Amino acid sequence: MMSAKPSTTDSRETQAHLMEFDAIHAAIPHRAPMLLVDEVVEQDANRILCRKTFRADEYFFQGHYPHYPLVPGVILCESAMQAGAILLSPHVREEGGVPVVTRMREVKFKRMVRPGETIDMEVTLDEQRGGAFFLTARVTCQGQIAARFHFACKMASPDAPEFDSG
Repeated sequence: MMSAKPSTTDSRETQAHLMEFDAIHAAIPHRAPMLLVDEVVEQDANRILCRKTFRADEYFFQGHYPHYPLVPGVILCESAMQAGAILLSPHVREEGGVPVVTRMREVKFKRMVRPGETIDMEVTLDEQRGGAFFLTARVTCQGQIAARFHFACKMASPDAPEFDSG
């Protein structure tokens, strides 16, 4: 069987995707299988929009309703919080450490997400107070809200056993 030679457009798209992947790796410490951001679609100082497509072979589908696989709500939240970590990455470079979630509130799940579906994660930085960052996340799938919540992060030293979550 012969493989088709990728077109110039496909090659450019692949190269752009690899560059995007490298930029995500540079911004946050997460790696497979827990890296839950495929691409950054838009970003400014206080807002980011990221995207993730859930493949049918994702590890969590094996045991999370194997006959009716669903993306676990905690994975939807983690995906959005990783988008938030990318948004906060300039602060990581300034302050050192890693962004660690200290609280989540008003978590609401509105739509199930299934294998093969793509989510958009919009995260906004609402406030920064001292070393704490307060953010809002909205996860959508096919234009419908799948999850939304507020969360807070602090920078933690990678070698610190614990920290005050305020």
